[in-house]
Amino acid sequence: MLQQLSATKGFLGLLGGYASKFPARSFSTSVPFKTDATGRILPHGGELVDLIVSESEHKKELAGSCKHKQECSDRNACDVELLSVGGFSPLKGFMNKDAYDSVVANMRLPNSNLIFGLPVVFDTNNESIKEGDRVLLTYKGKDIGVLEVESKWQPNKARETKECYRTSSLEHPGVQMVAMERGKYYLGGKVWGLDLPKREFQCATPREVRAMLPAQQDVVVFQCRNPVHRAHYELFTRALDAPNVRPGAVCLVHPTMGPTQDDDIPGLVRYHTYEVLKAELQNSAIKWAYLPYSMHMAGPREAIQHMLIRKNYGCTHFIVGRDMAGSKSCLSGEDFYGLYDAQDFARQHAEELGMQTVPSADVVYTEERGYVTVDVAKKEGLHVRKLSGTKFRQMLRGGEDIPEWFAFKSVVKVLREHTQSS
Repeated sequence: MLQQLSATKGFLGLLGGYASKFPARSFSTSVPFKTDATGRILPHGGELVDLIVSESEHKKELAGSCKHKQECSDRNACDVELLSVGGFSPLKGFMNKDAYDSVVANMRLPNSNLIFGLPVVFDTNNESIKEGDRVLLTYKGKDIGVLEVESKWQPNKARETKECYRTSSLEHPGVQMVAMERGKYYLGGKVWGLDLPKREFQCATPREVRAMLPAQQDVVVFQCRNPVHRAHYELFTRALDAPNVRPGAVCLVHPTMGPTQDDDIPGLVRYHTYEVLKAELQNSAIKWAYLPYSMHMAGPREAIQHMLIRKNYGCTHFIVGRDMAGSKSCLSGEDFYGLYDAQDFARQHAEELGMQTVPSADVVYTEERGYVTVDVAKKEGLHVRKLSGTKFRQMLRGGEDIPEWFAFKSVVKVLREHTQSS
């Protein structure tokens, strides 16, 4: 567990890196939202896809029509779930070769020309699967979907990774995933959702999340893959006061709960930290839900993927952190993306996506005034307090008191319990 608590770039970029100067950057301020009859933002493509089969007899017929069965990986299961519930709207199945090629090369879906950040494909090593076959998709022994294979091909993974991750080096975790985890072939085709994957916590569907969000109001989403500490809280609560966010807005804290990087804190542990913090804060302007998505660490491309997914969940504004979904070389430690690459890329495509972007506030904790922005601290000569991720882990392991300005007591308690039990 202590290894899992090791510093990742995203974690420390928010916790320990706030003291660096964050220059002013322009963000989208006048993007018109297309809304439905309730006043909520329309899903990507205009319609929320629902592939879940409700009738038990139909489920049996579909399962019985399958010539093959394949157990899903954790990543596959996340993709099947997001397809089934409409998180990947307007997709109605795994991308066929033409869609895959178009998204890899141009970040566009064919025919509609809609923007899409990353390909959504199902992989296999099964040589016997043929186009026209149906495959029963299982996860932990449970039937979760049926895939009707419309195309099967052997992808050029070097090309895919170079286009999507801006590198084909195995030093990148996303490249490692594509090259070493995914099978030899990709399958595309229509999907029927039979049941949602069994998880230890519920991931609300886009329809359920939309129902809990206020109508005719801005919804600012905070994406994370780490426990929420004080600096994060300052970040997403301040975002509600951004110039392009209307009064009365709410923030949706929407962590990705599928596979991330190997040294990230496991999803179940993070879930417990979110739940205790939600109970502690009792802030009506902050909503909580969990996303069954597996991180690719694809930087700019993944920023687009996150935005369109959150649009499907009913969000109008997306907080873009510095070096969002970024990663470092496992050999040299060098960054694969620039500090503002994802922010700039998201801003450039915000109007086309029909969303707005919000910059992450650069805040520091000061002895005199608590959390303030870096420019205020510098202008007023305030005394800044810092705590590195390394020191935090040492204090956590040693049972030392963690400053409340750095982390919430409830979150620290959960992390201690899981550290001691690992």
